[in-house]
Amino acid sequence: MPPPAEAGVAALVLAAGASVRLGRPKQLLPYRGGVLLDAALDTARESSVDQIVLALGGSAGEVVRAVDTSLCDVVLNPHFGEGCSSSIAAALPAVRPDIGVLVLLLADEPGVGADTVRHLLGGRGDSLIAVCRYDDGIGHPFAFARPVFADLAALHGDKGVWKLIERQAADVREVRVAGRIPLDVDTEEDYRHLLAELEGAR
Repeated sequence: MPPPAEAGVAALVLAAGASVRLGRPKQLLPYRGGVLLDAALDTARESSVDQIVLALGGSAGEVVRAVDTSLCDVVLNPHFGEGCSSSIAAALPAVRPDIGVLVLLLADEPGVGADTVRHLLGGRGDSLIAVCRYDDGIGHPFAFARPVFADLAALHGDKGVWKLIERQAADVREVRVAGRIPLDVDTEEDYRHLLAELEGAR
């Protein structure tokens, strides 16, 4: 059963990765006068959600010193090496009881803006799971209703969320979003592409 219309919305910002492929904390890569994680947190704040939960793990100390985490409930994931599913499991206990919908945001996808989050929430209706359908496929952010939280907590590995979406396809609503899937920054090449996109948009 979906949450009532008045149920609150939380944004869970996943920023606990060890940045193994990049070789340095990607959360702290310079971006738009700040760092990459700033962009994800700005998106969460500008989306007018009721709670922001920030999951940290690798380089957590550096991140907390460098990034404005005000208005965030910060959760440390000691098992961050086990993939983003472990961060979701670590963060879920911090989600307030009045929250009925959880939006997942990735710290390494700064191209996801608050307008996309609001569009996803406005188009999800009473679905248990809502995903963005871009011109070139499905991408983040995703939204999950509270009845799915237990399933989220039981996931494992980096692809657990995608497997849940596949497994519960009948409960998924695709919300159309114009444009391509936002770039996911995992490597130095990805970062160069991101900066090139930023320069081209000026």
